[in-house]
Amino acid sequence: MTAIPLGVPRRLVEFTLDGQEVRVPEGSTILDACRAAGKEVPTLCQGDTLTPKNACRVCVVELEGARTLVPACSRKAEAGMEVRTDTERARHSRKVVIELLASSVDLSTTPEVAGWIKEYEAKPDRFGPDAARLDEEPKIDNGLYVRDYDKCILCYKCVDACGDQWQNTFAISVSGRGFDARIAVEHDAPLTDSACVYCGNCIEVCPTGALSFRSEFDMRAAGTWDKSAQTETTTVCAYCGVGCNLTLHVQDNEIVKVTSPHDNPVTHGNLCIKGRFGYQHVQNRD
Repeated sequence: MTAIPLGVPRRLVEFTLDGQEVRVPEGSTILDACRAAGKEVPTLCQGDTLTPKNACRVCVVELEGARTLVPACSRKAEAGMEVRTDTERARHSRKVVIELLASSVDLSTTPEVAGWIKEYEAKPDRFGPDAARLDEEPKIDNGLYVRDYDKCILCYKCVDACGDQWQNTFAISVSGRGFDARIAVEHDAPLTDSACVYCGNCIEVCPTGALSFRSEFDMRAAGTWDKSAQTETTTVCAYCGVGCNLTLHVQDNEIVKVTSPHDNPVTHGNLCIKGRFGYQHVQNRD
């Protein structure tokens, strides 16, 4: 029998969400309440294992009495508040944010963005071909994962996962200012010369594919990556006795990448280099 920690019972907070009375546990965010109520509110920078950074601003909603729109991912639910998620003001703000991001960043591997562009009738190309882009080649300096900063929206999730929220390696941070801002290792050195321990937890939280498995990158480049043809099997890592859960993503009878369940009480989505990348011994692969 597995013991599941339930934590200290929390009182319920009642407020109005799009005209309906809802109740959520104290400490929940507006986004938590929206998801519990089945309301779709888009977000890119929010992660269920990280503290919200309020970076992308795609999840903004209208709060009665507030001067500005508020980010649903971080604003805590309070008793008596009145929240509206689908007002013209909120939709217009999301539309502009999506347009700005899609005009300056390659969002081709970002899940759900194509649907949001259609839903909000966003027109990223209205900023013209001179919209600021990095136009950098992907950084391929190791055999495990690739950094493609043309897809980076500077959500800081990878920095937090590498830093004090999970790994405590502090190998990466934000370098530069304004349009020159980007995620980099110290002195912009190759990853192999940095403090990176190749846990891959930054890949786990990246929402756009700016960080990806080398195997996925190569398969996408070859046109063979097919997520619809992949199966996912969760098992237990065999390298040590911690008991980390691994989710094996398999295509054509080969493991193409490894993730970890975010709701697992041992890993919370995090792994070490062996759990994340050490699967070559179970298949014939160069």
